[in-house]
Amino acid sequence: MVEWGVLCSHRRVVRKSRLIYDRGTLILHPPPRGKKWIEFATWDDRIERFRIPGYCYRPLIESLQQEGIEIVDEARAYYPLQIRLFSSKTPFAHQREALAAWKRAGGKGVVVLPTGGGKTFLAHLVIAYVATTTLIVVPTLDLMHQWYGEIKENIKGVEVGLLGGGSQDFTPILIATYHSANIHSVTLGNSYGLLIFDECHHLPTDFFRNIAEDSIAPYRLGLTATPERGDGNHKELERLIGDIVYRRTPKELSGKTLAEYEVVSIKVKLSDEEKQCYHQAIKTRNEFLKKYNISLKGIEGWHLFVKVSSTSIEGRRAMLAHRTAKEIALGTEAKIRVLAELLARHYPDKILIFTHDNATVYLISQRFLIPAITHQTPVKERYEILNAYRQGLYKIVVASHVLNEGIDVPSAKIAIILSGTGSSREYIQRLGRILRRGNHEQKLAILYEIIAENTLEEITSARRKEGLNFSAHTPTFKAAESTPQWRVDD
Repeated sequence: MVEWGVLCSHRRVVRKSRLIYDRGTLILHPPPRGKKWIEFATWDDRIERFRIPGYCYRPLIESLQQEGIEIVDEARAYYPLQIRLFSSKTPFAHQREALAAWKRAGGKGVVVLPTGGGKTFLAHLVIAYVATTTLIVVPTLDLMHQWYGEIKENIKGVEVGLLGGGSQDFTPILIATYHSANIHSVTLGNSYGLLIFDECHHLPTDFFRNIAEDSIAPYRLGLTATPERGDGNHKELERLIGDIVYRRTPKELSGKTLAEYEVVSIKVKLSDEEKQCYHQAIKTRNEFLKKYNISLKGIEGWHLFVKVSSTSIEGRRAMLAHRTAKEIALGTEAKIRVLAELLARHYPDKILIFTHDNATVYLISQRFLIPAITHQTPVKERYEILNAYRQGLYKIVVASHVLNEGIDVPSAKIAIILSGTGSSREYIQRLGRILRRGNHEQKLAILYEIIAENTLEEITSARRKEGLNFSAHTPTFKAAESTPQWRVDD
């Protein structure tokens, strides 16, 4: 009980503080006794009340309970559900371990599992365990509909709805895109006791983080294969969701939940003509970088290069030279010859080809008569291509970045990276596309990485593997080891 010090008829009237939800924040009034709660509060002169961020709801309640302070909680609008989990699946050992770790962390935290590691089914187990109104946030409409179908199939006794893509439901279990959840964050903020963020590495941005900040949900689960972000904001996941409570790599699940796999690095040489053009372009670029003391080792250096190069003809010439060198390394004809050899070697296995740019996608599509998917591909056409690939009518698909994340891609056995970025996330996501067992219970998946020798691509390839410890989890790329390092000359 909270003594508020109001006298009436010579008797002290005891008043409890009221906690209400207001547009993503909490208002606690009258101020209770005790000291811990003040750590979460900021005085708002406009309403002459203490205001507290919505995501601080749980630690606020816990601090009040520790001090024995009772309040009238009018903020909470989430409620328990009667849920029945119907599934023929038996949780794998790592899914049981992840659930136990999340429970030990108090029902909050991030679980890191590779693509195909069963993150969605783990979420079903969490939903059934917590049994409260649940908001599931996903990055794309494709994933939203995929989650909807699986939730409807496996969880019974509760209404499931969608928010995004023309749907605007507000059901006990709601699946929303990040964009739609952000738009409605203050409306959703106190209605859900469990938040699940799929591909949660998207959350720590200025545009999306308020989904978590405006919510009072005491239970939070983040799911991702790659929590790290290039901008360093992945540390915000701890504040918005919780610590990483469980983590497994592709190698640790290889041969168990996921297929056995190996990574093969293939180096190709530029032709004499390509080599001459490449080195001239690099020379032009490097002279400009040296003149203006610019290093491209970090993102800041690249931003400075873009800024400075836009101010003069000399700078624009340097930027054009950089792009020319990159195009030569990414699209050397030697890579196409190696690709032809790999396709002939592995046909009729299911194969995915990844490139960095759309131009190369369309070149490969036309030369080898392979279906292509880019961001320009209409949704209906993309669905038809992937459905035909799933049914085995197509054996090979070539794509750029659009298949990295957010799309349910059928299981493949072979992946060929013709070119890519230095992103570790992209690398892990592309590897994950071949790790699902599918119909090949004992299949050996192979990831081929084709690199132009003595070019910027070698640096890019090394950068995307930084921190992944592939030397311990995949065959090494050195020629003396079991995995060959092919070298294809012009």
